[in-house]
This record gives sequence, C-alpha cells and structure tokens, in this order.
Amino acid sequence: MSTPEHTSADEMTSAEKRHDQLTSAPDATEADAAPRVEVSEHEGNTRIDIAPGAPVRPGPGPGMPEAGSEADSED
Repeated sequence: MSTPEHTSADEMTSAEKRHDQLTSAPDATEADAAPRVEVSEHEGNTRIDIAPGAPVRPGPGPGMPEAGSEADSED
C-alpha cells in the first residue's frame, strides 16, 4: 500500500500548515515562510518579539514622518 503524496490538513502541525499556506502562492519562496516573531515564556508571562531578521516590521517604515526619531536610534 502506498502512502499519500499529501497529508490532510488535520494531520499537519500548525507549523506545517503555516509553512504550506505561506509557500503555496505561485511566486512564493522559502523566505516567505521564515519566522517573523519569537515567542518565549518568562515566569508565567508570554513574550512576543519581532524576529531580528524579519523583513517586515510593524509600525511606520523608515523615512515615514510618523517614524519620528525612534527609527533613527535603532541602528
């Protein structure tokens, strides 16, 4: 008996589902599925940080008037 080429969505982990969804577009690459956040637990508290190598970051981008001087001080 042969194994199916694709597993059903019910059998996939959440990480596998995320990867599958982010790489299924016609021009998608592995970089599209790269983690964008880091989740950690500290003394019962959950901390969510933007991954250092994340290509997209929340908030106004560099050069936007809303960015103010805070964006300049991160470099």
